[in-house]
Amino acid sequence: MSCASCGSNGSSAPRGCKNNGTCGSDGCNKLTVYNWLENMQLPQGQQPFRIAEVRFKNSRKAFFHYPEAWTPQVGEAVVTETPNNTGYDVGRVSLVGELVRFQLRKKKLTPDSEHILQLLRKATDKDITTWQAARDREQQVQKRSREMALALKLNMKLSDVEFQGDGKKATFYYTADHRVDFRQLIKDMAQAFKIRIEMRQIGLREEASRLGAVGSCGRELCCSTWLTDFRTVSTAAARYQQLSLNPTKLAGQCGKLKCCLNFELDAYRDALKAFPRMDTKLHTEKGIAVCQKMDIFKGLLWYTYKGDWMQWYTLTVESANAIIAKNKAQEPVSGLEAYSLTAEENTRLPHFENVVGQDSLNRFDRPKKRKPQHRKHKNTRNAKRKNA
Repeated sequence: MSCASCGSNGSSAPRGCKNNGTCGSDGCNKLTVYNWLENMQLPQGQQPFRIAEVRFKNSRKAFFHYPEAWTPQVGEAVVTETPNNTGYDVGRVSLVGELVRFQLRKKKLTPDSEHILQLLRKATDKDITTWQAARDREQQVQKRSREMALALKLNMKLSDVEFQGDGKKATFYYTADHRVDFRQLIKDMAQAFKIRIEMRQIGLREEASRLGAVGSCGRELCCSTWLTDFRTVSTAAARYQQLSLNPTKLAGQCGKLKCCLNFELDAYRDALKAFPRMDTKLHTEKGIAVCQKMDIFKGLLWYTYKGDWMQWYTLTVESANAIIAKNKAQEPVSGLEAYSLTAEENTRLPHFENVVGQDSLNRFDRPKKRKPQHRKHKNTRNAKRKNA
């Protein structure tokens, strides 16, 4: 999603604000929150909520108090305090008003929290110039710092660099499998770049959310657009959904299991409550039947007799549960043939139906025009009519 000012032109270069999708209008940024309470008036006697949400590089956000004499606007560049008073930072206001209360509650913060700092002032042209000059150095500094890490043979990956608004400090985000001793690296970078260095280790999922990419579904990554909490994903989620355990298909851009495996997991677990366990065997007079596969959407199971693996019998969930109940009650079961669905019954089951015609690849093709008939055939037809 992008606004009109930062969309690309014919040469795939950004136009308008030139910020590659992080423009000041806040309409195409990562994790954008739409302020649907902006045009609503406060009840009589209620004071406005004087905490603003400020966005920095990528998806990093923070909350700041602002004085009563000044009300910042969304998209406005502001100068903010930094932790430990290490200078000042520059960001853009992403949200103001009553909706910030819900964002604080979502982050488990209170309005009087010590993590909420102060907005100093509106950014001047000099502040913005210094900020943009520092942002322009990030790519070069990242490349040089990677070369230093390789020279020191450090088993780490520097994925991103973020400069402070005053250009006096930079935060290096890195990923590593084990603990890394980067004390010598910090000394070399501080001497080469003449800035303060802060190293911050992040996970692989957070790295993918900061860098952004396009997933195998053809859409932008969920972690870089709307997903904020990275929950653990296990292979049990794939087993519940009857997916093949193929790492190349189940892994995302970060190398971990895809977060979308958890989206429909609860629905699958609720549907599987009516199904018998896969390892449950059916005891009949003809032999012991073993479950081969199941279809959760149609509510079907396929069983085979031990020793006769080529002959499959299709059973519904109700039929399988009925046989299991008879086995528990020690009642005889003649065979699976009495409970199996016939070919005609299997074809009567509901299948996917094209309701609106959106699955057709040629639905936008123009209908073919009829070829005009040759004049010679038209004349012979008229002559036959006259003779008749």
